Amino acid sequence: MSRQAHSENGIIHMPSKYSVPETIRRLGGLAKSKGLTVFAHIDFSSDAAKVGLRMRPTQLLIFGNPKSGTPVMIGSPSIALDLPLKALAWEDADGKVRLSYNAPEYLKRRHDLRGDLLKNISGVGALVESAAG
Repeated sequence: MSRQAHSENGIIHMPSKYSVPETIRRLGGLAKSKGLTVFAHIDFSSDAAKVGLRMRPTQLLIFGNPKSGTPVMIGSPSIALDLPLKALAWEDADGKVRLSYNAPEYLKRRHDLRGDLLKNISGVGALVESAAG
């Protein structure tokens, strides 16, 4: 973790110098450029507006690579609750944008992941840091 990122309850919060939509766009582009699949993009604040509710900008990107993630799920089936990887871009009450994700080490402990499978999901930190600028 760098650039004043902090961890809380297994979640790493990386400050982003971009808006929520731009942060997610950058993350999706970087993920695709690394050969990852973007499985879903959820715009929670847009969905909230459709039902008459206001919410600060909040978007989630779900991404991964079955070639890397499947061996992790075979090794520890419960990790499928947390895979594919996810990153949440959100704006706080002060207008600052964060890009948050589950710390791979936390997932390892949570799901009792054994062996060297942690390396299969550890690249998320560098990807998030690049996207956040």
